[in-house]
Amino acid sequence: MAKRSGGPQELESRQEPSLVKALEMVAPGTGLREGIDDIVHARTGGLITIGDPDELSFLFSGGIKLDIDYTPALLYQVAKMDGGIVLNANATKITMANVQLVPDPTILSLETGTRHRTAERVSKQTDALVIAVSQRREVVSLYVDGAKYILEDIPVVLAKANQALATLDKYRTRLDQVSTRLTALEFEGGATLHDVLTVLQRSELVTRMAVEIERYIVELGTEGRLIEMQLEETMVGTASDKAALVHDYLAEDSDEAFAAALDQVGRLPHQDLLDFGRLAELVGYDRKLNTLDYPVSPRGYRILGRIPRLPKLVVQQIVTEFGGLDEMLAATDAELETVEGVGELRAKDIREGLRRLQEINLVDRYLQT
Repeated sequence: MAKRSGGPQELESRQEPSLVKALEMVAPGTGLREGIDDIVHARTGGLITIGDPDELSFLFSGGIKLDIDYTPALLYQVAKMDGGIVLNANATKITMANVQLVPDPTILSLETGTRHRTAERVSKQTDALVIAVSQRREVVSLYVDGAKYILEDIPVVLAKANQALATLDKYRTRLDQVSTRLTALEFEGGATLHDVLTVLQRSELVTRMAVEIERYIVELGTEGRLIEMQLEETMVGTASDKAALVHDYLAEDSDEAFAAALDQVGRLPHQDLLDFGRLAELVGYDRKLNTLDYPVSPRGYRILGRIPRLPKLVVQQIVTEFGGLDEMLAATDAELETVEGVGELRAKDIREGLRRLQEINLVDRYLQT
């Protein structure tokens, strides 16, 4: 167990994988949350440590060894005793009750109460999830990797999730607008790097807002099903469109460059995401380029990806054969048919699909103006 030191910090961000795992364990609908809620309502308070009992045993002083199957009712009963409660790593067994936890007293803690100070120190000294239930304030605090996260009431989390969904909806509408504009420019042969980066930026903003909502869904547990359905509906096609966009406009079209670009865009700090020079650099262009005047043309992944029943392997073959959307549009039916995996019927479907996309795009642009 590696000792962790340093001052306390609030786990306000829901981006931490360790926090997500902890929130999943205590989400509404789980047995653990039911037991915690019982402790809160009874105002007995409690200190619950979840981890490998053998690895945590050096912290134990006294206590009662139980090693019994977990139930919410049992957790509520043993919480009536003064000491801490120890559950195994997946919270399926109550291994110890009425135990005194003795973490290293030299570990810095700015918590004032004994229970919360112990919880913070244990989480800094071990990999355990520690839950402190305040006796008087009815507040549940999670301590994960030395950081603190206070569980909010379900109505509060629901309100935040709905607010985030409304914001996501606005982001998605704007993404659809700039994406429609880019598609029209691609068919006309007039796209610039600025148009491409605008869509990439908006795609990433939508993705990040969705990730934030996913954290709320985890925290809501069974109460988050409706939010989850709304999120899935809003996000249809976003990830594949973003990937196809990067494939279309990467300066160097290779699997390595594609994977690296997607990863780096996902890791960009928010401020850098607003910087088109930095975005241009990530897809392989000089960051000093005047993106408004720099003409670019797509390879065709994004457009072909919108044609129904066209396998990705065939899309790859078509792009490899023609090299770009302009060449694809100029190709004859006979030339399309000769591409491996296409043939006569599929060539007609592709041609019809491209024509329909152009028509739909023109209507969409008209409705948006």
